[in-house]
Amino acid sequence: MTIHRRGIGISNTLAWSPDRRRFYFGDTLANIIWMYDYDPGQGRFQTKRRFLRISSAACRMALPSMRRLLWNCRYHGGCVVRVSPDGKIDHVVEMPVKNITTCTLGGSDLRTLYVTTASAQAASGQRLAGGLFAIQCGSAGSLRTSFASSVRKSPSSRTAPAKFSPSSRQPMVSRRNG
Repeated sequence: MTIHRRGIGISNTLAWSPDRRRFYFGDTLANIIWMYDYDPGQGRFQTKRRFLRISSAACRMALPSMRRLLWNCRYHGGCVVRVSPDGKIDHVVEMPVKNITTCTLGGSDLRTLYVTTASAQAASGQRLAGGLFAIQCGSAGSLRTSFASSVRKSPSSRTAPAKFSPSSRQPMVSRRNG
């Protein structure tokens, strides 16, 4: 395992370009999305540069589209922004609530932007806070990229995905047997 970066406030906005030659990474507390060049042949990150600095609200999840546009959620900002390949905001989708948490492109043609929001810390008049929104957009998304790691866990440390108890709404984690 290799540490690529230290001193991060909150890791967020992890996304690959469709050609897998650029990796986007955001630090929510710093309100910066960094872009790294990536060499898939060597499996290494190379040049790091600031892709986007946001002056207000907190940067949250982002995802790339096929045209190398990056969608970025603005927690406390009430919007989702689309960022062009040169790091400029070229479109803003205003939302009816302030706390935008994450987004993904889906649907049969990957042109529906699904946006989740949080009800936590929402103003009392925001009755749609905590909702899921579907917005038609012009840019198609890219298919999900996968990640493979050579890090192996011992069989006793494997855990199943968290499950929620309907009565307590607390996560219950169960262990898999060997």
